[in-house]
Amino acid sequence: MAKQKSADVSKTRFMLSKVPEVTLYFWIIKILCTTVGETAADFLSEKLKFGLTNTSVLMGALLLVVLALQFRAEKYVPSIYWLAVVLLSIVGTLITDNLTDHFGVPLVISTSVFSAALVVTFVVWYLSEKTLSVHSIVTTKREFFYWTAILFTFSLGTASGDLIAEQFKIGYSPSALIFAGVIALVTAAHYAVRGMLALEHRHQSTNAVLAFWLAYIFTRPLGASIGDYLSQARADGGLGLGATTTSSIFLAAILGLVVYLTATKRDEIIVTKKDVS
Repeated sequence: MAKQKSADVSKTRFMLSKVPEVTLYFWIIKILCTTVGETAADFLSEKLKFGLTNTSVLMGALLLVVLALQFRAEKYVPSIYWLAVVLLSIVGTLITDNLTDHFGVPLVISTSVFSAALVVTFVVWYLSEKTLSVHSIVTTKREFFYWTAILFTFSLGTASGDLIAEQFKIGYSPSALIFAGVIALVTAAHYAVRGMLALEHRHQSTNAVLAFWLAYIFTRPLGASIGDYLSQARADGGLGLGATTTSSIFLAAILGLVVYLTATKRDEIIVTKKDVS
């Protein structure tokens, strides 16, 4: 009877996998989402004249609704999951913008605070669950940690991206290249370590988890820098496409990829007993 119950729990956990597999599609959509987060926030608050406060309230309310749907879903649903990521990207941007514009918080301080908040989230998550693997997002508690970490990565990315591109006056396109270079270094280090561990026949899940979260963190300022570069006026160092055009292009790309993944199920995650333990 105990063995049967254990088997049933394992089956239920598999059905409750709530996040996509980390494939090339994942990273493409993630960067698209981060770019939209930067441009859509500007579009709503400035182009549509909603203002920063009204935009924050509206997007915050929509985010709560979509997260409620995400938590209620019994498995990974591409449309709900990626809509949550888009809204978290927008809300994360708005949080940083509110701190900077309404409360006068320097970008150095907001970058430091969000960095600390993210570290605390990871520490508490690991102490509680003994894993930070995205393959283990099979319980409500782990999913809560997961989305909290993602929110902080978006706010941190906006703050650090603006800090480097604007306050340090490095510019949008050079900033994008810097963050892309960091991601490339993380990727190269990951594969180098993986190769060494494979030669020594050692377990490499910790290396993979660390590489994933480092890449996830740095794709946010990368996307923010790309969004600013495309949308900002030429006089400010951008291409002058505007927030409306940039947001529309990237939202259309996200929609197309999500429809494709929904139809093909190419990013459904496979959870093993080892992943959820």
